[in-house]
Amino acid sequence: MNKFPNAYISYLVELHATRDFFECHELLEEYWKEHPDDPLADTWVGLIQLAVGLYHERRGNLRGSLKMLTQAGRKLSASPLEELGIDKDRLLLELNPRIAALQSEKETIYTDLNLQIVNEEVISLCHEACKSRGLIWGASSPLDDESIIHRHTRRDRSDVIAARMEAYTAKKRERNGLS
Repeated sequence: MNKFPNAYISYLVELHATRDFFECHELLEEYWKEHPDDPLADTWVGLIQLAVGLYHERRGNLRGSLKMLTQAGRKLSASPLEELGIDKDRLLLELNPRIAALQSEKETIYTDLNLQIVNEEVISLCHEACKSRGLIWGASSPLDDESIIHRHTRRDRSDVIAARMEAYTAKKRERNGLS
């Protein structure tokens, strides 16, 4: 068994091969929630924020991207990314000018961000996962694939809506003194 969580390796594959940043966020958020006492919890949050920031930037939501990438930069600059095989200095060298460009509010053209992986085991696990799924590590974002670019608007949210309605109904009964 490897020392890196499967969710993390899957995150890296989605980030670098499918460029499905929404899926990156989902994978790592699920892992983070299932492991609340993980010593890398802040790092997982920073990586989640990074994926969400890239998702927003590619969609043209520059305000949302700036907020998420700024928060990601703060968390990741204080994170032990080296333990996960990521070159932190390189990431910050790429992330900081991106944040500055978003702050300037100038029109920018989206470009992919790649994490520099410096751990051979992580690289090997990612390449194996790509091979088994028929993916290409380092592929460019599919800028014309609406299903990935606007993924949050296309997902099935019926379970979330039903749960919210159930909670609302229960609260309403409680206020009215009904059981």
